[in-house]
Amino acid sequence: MADAAKYQKLASEYAKLKAQFPVLKKAYIDEQTVVDLSKDQLKEKEQAVRKFEQEIDSLTFRNQQLSKRVLLLQDELDDAQSHKKKGKNKHSDTSYNPSPISAGVFNEELQRKIEENAMLSKQVDDSTRMYQGRIEELEAKVKEYEAKFNQHQEVNDVNVQKNKVLIDRLQEEKAMIEVKLQTIETDLKKYRSRSEKAEESLSDVQCQLQKQLDSANKIISDKLPFIDTKNRELNGLNLPTHDRKHQLRARELVSQTANHLTDMVQALSNFFTYSEQRSKIYPAECISEPMSPVNIQYCKYLHENVQYLRPLEQSFKVFLSTLNEDTLTTLETATDLQIFSRKFNTCICMIILPLRYTILFCSIEEECAVSSCTSTLETKNRDLHKSFKDLNQVFNKLQSYISLLASQSSKTCQHPKINHPRFFTLLCQVLKDLDRAVRDVSKHYNSKVSLEHQLPTASQKLKTTDECVVSSLISLVTCTSKLSSFLSGNIDFFSQTGGYRTRGSSIGNDPTMEGPRSNPATVQFRQKAANYLALLTIPCPESVPHKTAVQNRKTLLSSAESKEGLSKQLTTFQQRVGRLEQDKEHYMLELQLLQIKYDNEIQKVKKIEKELQETKRRSQRTDSIEDNITIVMPIASTSETQPKPSVLTSQIGKLEAISSPGTDAETRESLIKNHFTNRINELTLQLQDADSKSVSFHSEVRALHKQLQIADKTKYRAEDELKETAQSLAQLKDEYQTTTKSYEGQLSMMSEHLAGLNEKLTQQKDEIDELRSQVSSKSGKKSRR
Repeated sequence: MADAAKYQKLASEYAKLKAQFPVLKKAYIDEQTVVDLSKDQLKEKEQAVRKFEQEIDSLTFRNQQLSKRVLLLQDELDDAQSHKKKGKNKHSDTSYNPSPISAGVFNEELQRKIEENAMLSKQVDDSTRMYQGRIEELEAKVKEYEAKFNQHQEVNDVNVQKNKVLIDRLQEEKAMIEVKLQTIETDLKKYRSRSEKAEESLSDVQCQLQKQLDSANKIISDKLPFIDTKNRELNGLNLPTHDRKHQLRARELVSQTANHLTDMVQALSNFFTYSEQRSKIYPAECISEPMSPVNIQYCKYLHENVQYLRPLEQSFKVFLSTLNEDTLTTLETATDLQIFSRKFNTCICMIILPLRYTILFCSIEEECAVSSCTSTLETKNRDLHKSFKDLNQVFNKLQSYISLLASQSSKTCQHPKINHPRFFTLLCQVLKDLDRAVRDVSKHYNSKVSLEHQLPTASQKLKTTDECVVSSLISLVTCTSKLSSFLSGNIDFFSQTGGYRTRGSSIGNDPTMEGPRSNPATVQFRQKAANYLALLTIPCPESVPHKTAVQNRKTLLSSAESKEGLSKQLTTFQQRVGRLEQDKEHYMLELQLLQIKYDNEIQKVKKIEKELQETKRRSQRTDSIEDNITIVMPIASTSETQPKPSVLTSQIGKLEAISSPGTDAETRESLIKNHFTNRINELTLQLQDADSKSVSFHSEVRALHKQLQIADKTKYRAEDELKETAQSLAQLKDEYQTTTKSYEGQLSMMSEHLAGLNEKLTQQKDEIDELRSQVSSKSGKKSRR
């Protein structure tokens, strides 16, 4: 087991590392792709820079050409101006002179070229500056990506180095496991060969058994002509073949009905309980007299609701537990439904019916007789009483239909199966009436309660109890509506007949009868047969050697003693922790009380100081010799609880007045506070010690629990193997019994056949002897003649 746990732990670690490896690999690949992309971008940017450098070179070359052209133009302009000056001296008339026009054109072209050159130089400077910054940014990014790449590479190298040892170890274990696997494969081949031989022998045995079965069936068909399917009553005792889906659906619907019934029983119980509390409160609070005998009897009936409602719910759950997947359940076989019917009848008789007319009416009359009861409240009480009467009538109808459905599984039932859908339809109608009646009760009770709460005599206790009663009625309304809607929605399933057939129903059916009918005793017969077969298949207990049994007993006793000791220690430490928690809570409460007292005392001291100051001020104002007295006001201290004494000086002398010092109270409070803080610190240390001990014990208990779980797993595995071996042994025993029985039957048949042949041979011998004697007598007579 230790090796298996170790292998499992190593396998889990290998799986974790194997799961981490693709993540790291993916991160590495992503970073590598990012670096490659950044390199490609850098190459593209370098190409762009080279392109722009070439453009700059071309622009500089162009600029030089333009500058040369400008110089040439400037020389030409100078020559033209010099010729112009000379021409002015020679020609004085206003003839056509093209030199000024050409000079203006040259100036404009020169100005345009200069501006173009400045703009191009500016663009060149901007582009060089921008691309220089871009190159620097890309170089920073490249450095950052290279750092990340180096970091990831280091992490990957560390992980690879860490995983190398583990991979080597796992490879060694894998080799060991492969060796074991090879040995297991060799064993498996051996077992396969043995299983093939066993299958061959099994096929031979099956052929022999099939032959014996055919002969036995032929003997049974020849010697035992007993057919019980012709008789309808006997055929009803045979196990019918049925639809399992239909049975599963029926079980599911009955389970949902049980849930709705549980909610309804809970709502009824709450209504009866809150009604009992209300009848004890009202009208006893409005009058000085004690409760009347009628009201006491009414409370008694309401108090006994649990004795009859809980068995009703339990009986239906018992009926639900009898529904199995492999057995047919119809109204004829549902015998446990009669128990539910009886419990429902008892509940109706003991709770609902005694409250219908006399006691409930008298209780309502007492409420109407109260002096604070108005006429409208009295009419509401009458309406409530009428709605209760309708509810009782609906309960009576529901009781009759449930009894009718439950009686279908009794022997005295004479109703044909064709009437079953009608029964369910009427039951659905009664549940709808029940829902309507409960709604009427809730409505009338709500209106009655709203009028009662407006009366001045209504107490808060009565109001809260009425709210509880109204909430219970609302829950009862929801339960009845759910139950009626549930049955209405599934009325088609409940009304249809179950898909089943009894054996030979096509042979033994009378045309006047209504098809197959199953007997209620078939479920019990099937259960008895299943229990009998289960008892037959119980394997014999295997013996254990005495030494191993003694050792097992010693280990069991030691483990039980250690377990008991640990459990006792755990209980004692739990008790100690509980006591410490209680002491902590106690001291915390005492601390809170002392804090409250301390705050009250501080408030009192402040109040006394204020009063003393007011008295001083009043005395200063009312003093007759205030001209001869000088008052030295007290210097404000740093703390409010320690005021210094005030000094009054006059011609007579000095007077010191102490204004509520409270030093003793402060020292006492400080001592108490220090004591309780020390005590709390000690308790916290003890609690931490107890917590640490409890944690250690908890870890020990968890370790023991894990060991127990491992032992349980091995136990279950051994039990499963034991069950499989027991099943195989039981199967072999059954085959052996069947073969022995078949051989015994064959031997008995052969012996009977041999006896018959011997009898025939003796008869033939006698006939032959008679014929011989006759022939000899006839031959003797002829010889005499």
